Amino acid sequence: MGDFEILILGLLVAVAGLGALANRISVPYPIVLVVGGALVGFVPGLPEVRLDPEVVLVIFLPPLLYKSAIYANFGDFRANMRALTFSTVALVLVTMCAVAWVAHAVVPDLPWSAAFVLGAIVSPTDPVAAATIMRRLSAPRRLVSAVEGEGLFNDATALVAYRVAVAAVVVGTFSLGQAGAEFVLGALGGVLIGLAIGWVATQIRARISDAQVSVTISLLTGYAAFVPADALGASGVLATVTAGLYMGIRAPGILPESRTRLQGFFVWDLLDFLVNALLFVLIGLQLPTVVESLGDYSAAALTGYALAVAGAVVGVRLVWFFTVPYLIRVVDRRPSQRARRVGPRLRLVLAWSGMRGAVSLAVALAIPLTTDTGDAFPSRDLIVFLTFTVILVMLVVQGLTLPTLIRRLGITSAGEGEAEEVRGRLAAARAALAEMDRLEDQDWTRPDSVERMRAMYRYREARFAARAGRREDEGYEDRSQSYQRMVRAVLDAQRLALLRLRGDGEISNEVANRILQDLDLEDSRLEI
Repeated sequence: MGDFEILILGLLVAVAGLGALANRISVPYPIVLVVGGALVGFVPGLPEVRLDPEVVLVIFLPPLLYKSAIYANFGDFRANMRALTFSTVALVLVTMCAVAWVAHAVVPDLPWSAAFVLGAIVSPTDPVAAATIMRRLSAPRRLVSAVEGEGLFNDATALVAYRVAVAAVVVGTFSLGQAGAEFVLGALGGVLIGLAIGWVATQIRARISDAQVSVTISLLTGYAAFVPADALGASGVLATVTAGLYMGIRAPGILPESRTRLQGFFVWDLLDFLVNALLFVLIGLQLPTVVESLGDYSAAALTGYALAVAGAVVGVRLVWFFTVPYLIRVVDRRPSQRARRVGPRLRLVLAWSGMRGAVSLAVALAIPLTTDTGDAFPSRDLIVFLTFTVILVMLVVQGLTLPTLIRRLGITSAGEGEAEEVRGRLAAARAALAEMDRLEDQDWTRPDSVERMRAMYRYREARFAARAGRREDEGYEDRSQSYQRMVRAVLDAQRLALLRLRGDGEISNEVANRILQDLDLEDSRLEI
């Protein structure tokens, strides 16, 4: 078996094993991946891995950003736009400068330009671990949306800052005015390109009934937005995010088949995990080479550098969340803003949720190997090492202590999401009953079918109205649970019968899987 085959096998085993371990111990998978990735790299016999920096961002960033944008709570982002703007622009730039100052101060002979590259890389947050923990503990939705919105939009600021910092190293020049103009024009161009690609994608997918083709177009849309925007000097990140938000808003209304929507959800969920996992494992495979190149530094010195940078990232965020918002309140006293204010407990959780993750890894791997003069990029391996260790420290320390912090502060929104779901299901049931009344007079409907379906939706309406407190509960929930248990038992019996037929050779595996998929879809609608 050659080195390439060994590498592929190692990646597959590592990704599957780490994912299974994360599920087994009920820990958000980024925490397990960052630790496992670090260990995988030092397994004897694995080949050395070197990724082409020019293609790393193009391969990994679009799917990560696009998936997050598709399923984002756009309404919450819009309502919290002021706070998001400060967190995704100002806080990113402040973090970059603070990290650069600390790194330049503690690392001997680290040039300012390389220090700013490091600062830009570790400045954006990654919401995956924090949002997973918050949802598991029933934290308020506005808190989850704030973390996800910041993680989604601050990548654009960080990537522009990163490109400016890298250009200063590679070319050897820097202009503040040019950098500012590049940021504004790049952001505007990225949004426009993203809207155009999003519109084109929706027009195409609205006319396609084949689920596989439609999902394939969905997978390509992020790249279709990122690549041209990046080639034209616009923000590929904002183009991808904008296209994703546009599609996320329009897709439920324009996709012709439920099968397409279901397949798209499952494919994106899997792809998001695979991309994150591959990033952590790939950088883990490069760690031995990186560590070997840092032989001039002692282990104690490298540990000190990593802790200093991580401390700067966490410290700036804590100070920011407990100073800047209060200064803004002094300036902006509009009554409309008071309802959106966040108290100190929620603010502390937000500050402690600023973990770093896959985007920082991808950007670190994309650092050029050389400058325009042919010299090696200064301190490249050190920057990659510090990026990984900062992510490791923050995910492990903050990720494992965040649940305790949320519980100790008593932050919960028990019933918030359920109340919204009940309102939605009640509205859907009433819409179904209204449609039954309209269909009753159609020539092609049968009275017995209409009445049977009407009875089902009347019961559903009564059940959710009782759950919402709009009518007296006459045992609807208990009867519903009993009915669903019966449905589950019947579905299980059907599965066993199909498996026996397949085992006896009376039906093919293809037919069995097709029927089993229908049974699984019906099972997925049960609430037990």
